[in-house]
Amino acid sequence: MVKKTSITFVLFLIVFTQGYSQKIETLKQKIEDIINSKNAIVGVAINGMEIKDTLNINGQRHFPMQSVFKFPIALTILSEIDKGNLSLDQKIDIKKSELLPGLWSPIRKKYSEGVILSIAEIIKYTVALSDNVGCDVLLRLLGEPQTVENYFSSLGFKDFSVKINEETMQNNWDLQFLNWTTPKEANRILTTFYKNSNRLLTQESHDFVWNVMKGTKTGKNRLRGQLPKETIVAHKTGWSGAHKETGVTAAVNNIGIVFLPNGKYYTISVFITESTESFETNEKMISDISKATWDYFINK
Repeated sequence: MVKKTSITFVLFLIVFTQGYSQKIETLKQKIEDIINSKNAIVGVAINGMEIKDTLNINGQRHFPMQSVFKFPIALTILSEIDKGNLSLDQKIDIKKSELLPGLWSPIRKKYSEGVILSIAEIIKYTVALSDNVGCDVLLRLLGEPQTVENYFSSLGFKDFSVKINEETMQNNWDLQFLNWTTPKEANRILTTFYKNSNRLLTQESHDFVWNVMKGTKTGKNRLRGQLPKETIVAHKTGWSGAHKETGVTAAVNNIGIVFLPNGKYYTISVFITESTESFETNEKMISDISKATWDYFINK
């Protein structure tokens, strides 16, 4: 009797696991159908709260981050704040000479003659609005871009590189590839810092950065594109533009945490590189992948 019960239980587990595997494989196939017809290299990492809800496509490939690296920069600044080396309300004088005309900057647009802002305000501009001037101000506070890489390396994140700032990156197409990560590592950074189980940040810093991420205004047609309007998405975008001569786009990215109506969440990172597709098509790929992932978790 005991033996028969054990066999029945094992058979149940096999059937259950196969059914579950088929479901995640169905999502993977849907994503591959979205990207296979496109002339681009796409990396995807998806992680639910259960370890079985894991999917990777080109998950360990190096992708240029572009402005995605502003999220790790903010985390590094917050770690310095928690050490007492900086403070959120510390005032920083951004001079007119730092408001470089070639960089995307809502700060420059609003304060063309220069401005004094708190570090908290600069982080909000840098992450939520992807301000390049603000980004480089934060990097100068850290000393050099490599400081960000060193911080993450000390925490065990090895598939992650930051070597240059926005000014350098925007002025030399080839150098953008020095700032890279993988979809899997991007997800691991998101999950690790959101869970904060190792107390990497104080509660104040944790709450601050995730509220900023939830308020991101860029990339409305990417991860957020086809999700219900009330969905909370804490995310960061990146974009290289297209090369003037070849028309190739090096980066259209979006990483983030999507919160479900049932209180659960999943982490998703999508990176697109070497694309000859239009900007709209690249964004639509991310949006379609995001919608397929949402449907998977909603219908579980």
